Amino acid sequence: MLPARCRHLLRALGLRWKIAVLLAVGCSLVAVTIGVLIHEARVRQVSDAARKSATEQLVRVRQVYELTGQLDFDKVGEADARIDCPAVPAALRAAALAGRRTTYLDLSGPHPAVWAARPVGGDHVLTVRHSLAAEQAELAELDGQLIAFGAGVVALAAVGGALLASRLSKDLRTAAETARRISAGDLDARIGPSGVPGTRDEVAALSSAVDTMAASLQRRLEAEQRFTADVAHELRTPLTGLHTAAELLPDGRPTELVRDRVAALRTLTEDLLEVARLDANREEARLEAHRLGPLVESITRRSGVAAELTGAAGPESGAWVRTDVRRLERILTNLLVNARRHGGGRVSVTVSGASVTVRDHGPGFPRTLLREGPQRFMTGAAERGQGTGLGLTIAFGQAQVIGAEVVLANPAPSGAAATVTLPQAAPPGCGT
Repeated sequence: MLPARCRHLLRALGLRWKIAVLLAVGCSLVAVTIGVLIHEARVRQVSDAARKSATEQLVRVRQVYELTGQLDFDKVGEADARIDCPAVPAALRAAALAGRRTTYLDLSGPHPAVWAARPVGGDHVLTVRHSLAAEQAELAELDGQLIAFGAGVVALAAVGGALLASRLSKDLRTAAETARRISAGDLDARIGPSGVPGTRDEVAALSSAVDTMAASLQRRLEAEQRFTADVAHELRTPLTGLHTAAELLPDGRPTELVRDRVAALRTLTEDLLEVARLDANREEARLEAHRLGPLVESITRRSGVAAELTGAAGPESGAWVRTDVRRLERILTNLLVNARRHGGGRVSVTVSGASVTVRDHGPGFPRTLLREGPQRFMTGAAERGQGTGLGLTIAFGQAQVIGAEVVLANPAPSGAAATVTLPQAAPPGCGT
């Protein structure tokens, strides 16, 4: 199991670096395994050759010793032949005195050597010692070469893995960015072909699936938009006739109820048409520079909602903003009507710089509305009253057209607040 810190660090890395690290680790394990196998094979080869050479030298020395009673060093070469050498390993001496011809190898000590021994003349031991310093140096050089080659292979594998993963990561980032654009409303966004032409890997399959999903979603939304626009358009003609007929009815409470419902139907129809235009991106703003304070004061007065104005007094209040007056009026009027209808109690409008906040003191926005944004035909909660749910939808849509941002919140201690932040502009005559 990896330590917690290593696991956390691995999770923090991007996909490209994760693949590179995993490839480097895998290649390191393979390189270490191969290096150990090569090292052990070479050690066995050196050991076998050293033991064989020492045994052959021991046979030659013994033959000379038995014939002459002396050690002939010319027959030994570079080896050291002795009778009862005090430095002979105890295990080797015991084996020789037991009547066995044996060898002893030591490659790990500071003075590597191979020993061969056999008994002679009763209690005496004839030994031959051959230094393995050259063989030890050769093994050290071999280990250095294995480490160098292994490090090179690991580095190449890491670089190759990073390059390979870079392409994969780029394709995945493209897919993620396209998915975000689609979720933001850009239904024309497509990933397109990715990877090497002619291949059908998992990334290409993912790209194709996302493009297919986007195309299907676009067709369904466009069909829904056309249906909404067609229904609203077709309702216009009979509603106009119904409105005319209601105006001809004699005055009275029943007539008032009919006229009120006809007016509500006409408002709903116009809202549906506006939503359809916003969904189809057919709205074009006419942006001009305006002082926000006087503009908000005028819009609030025309909305018919009794609201307490703060920061909007005087022609110099508020910042200069670039906006479409008609669309800003539509946004603020919807927010004011929504606050009066659902908030209950006092409604306040505050201008601060390039922002304007509409606040009520009712139960506040429901959590689903704050989390997911406005949903058409949904008011969010029963305590917020009745409505079509199109007011906030239109406000958000028109804000997007003019480049503004609408933020909903429930400030303490109670109530709901909607803040509209507009792009600032230079005053007329000061340039851009």
